[in-house]
Amino acid sequence: MLCKDPQATEVLLQAAQEEVDHLAWCDDRLRELDSRPSVFNPLWYAGSFALGLLASRAGVPYNLGFMAETERQVEEHLESHLESLPATDNRSRRIVEKMRDDEIEHRRTAENHGAAGLPPPVKTLMRVMSKAMTTTAYRL
Repeated sequence: MLCKDPQATEVLLQAAQEEVDHLAWCDDRLRELDSRPSVFNPLWYAGSFALGLLASRAGVPYNLGFMAETERQVEEHLESHLESLPATDNRSRRIVEKMRDDEIEHRRTAENHGAAGLPPPVKTLMRVMSKAMTTTAYRL
């Protein structure tokens, strides 16, 4: 990890571990539903890792700001899933609700540790990239 601040490193590592849990839950649930993740997932993971490295080069406040903004956008995305999931799919709903709650906690933790607000063009770029990724993932 490129972050030199031990406290920020701990925040980032804790969130990263929970994100690994989220991926495992989703993978398990997709198998239960006889489905699969997008073939582009490895590309998305590599791109996310690269963006995280870039954010770390901007310093701790912007690194945490990138984390906070990412989590905020993921919260919105998960809320849209909750609106579209069948009311009877309790298992999927519980998984998505837990993921959303974790994302909210990650955002708050980053903010409480000094996350800097990102410039509007950066937020917009993140949103556009996310939309492209999710749209592609739904199709392939």
